[in-house]
Amino acid sequence: MAAPRLGGDTCAILRLSGPLKKQFALEHGLDFERLLDASEYKETYRSAMIRWGEEKRNSDPGFFCRLIVEGVTQPVWIISDTRRRSDVDWFLSLYGPVSQTVRVVASEETRRSRGWVYTPEVDDAESECGLDTGVTFDWIITNDSNPRALEEQLQELTTFIQRRLTEDV
Repeated sequence: MAAPRLGGDTCAILRLSGPLKKQFALEHGLDFERLLDASEYKETYRSAMIRWGEEKRNSDPGFFCRLIVEGVTQPVWIISDTRRRSDVDWFLSLYGPVSQTVRVVASEETRRSRGWVYTPEVDDAESECGLDTGVTFDWIITNDSNPRALEEQLQELTTFIQRRLTEDV
């Protein structure tokens, strides 16, 4: 998406699920690397991991957010897997004036063609649909099967970011 266009010195991709999965693996004696992929191994522990993550967030909403931004030096951060209102609220409360919220959407047909299969009690949980309401997104990027339309949207976002970077210098 925008990260390669901006370069590694300018843009960092940060994942909330990384520290969550790492800590979950440590506490439960699991293989962290296998929890990162889209395997059956991850699916076996997915529900328990979601519950555990919710417990952590309920006691400290910024727990995972603080972990991922620690030591990051790039001026642009893409939080690639924000899924809960509390995560968005945390970033907006600390970095509001420079924050932009971006939602990437695809039709269910496109998602199914990419291998997605609806799983009750997982795909309807807050971890999957917590941002479906209550958040006003600055950008909505449609990632269906139209590469040209996707490219145009990404170029517009990248241009906006580059313009903001030069304004802040």
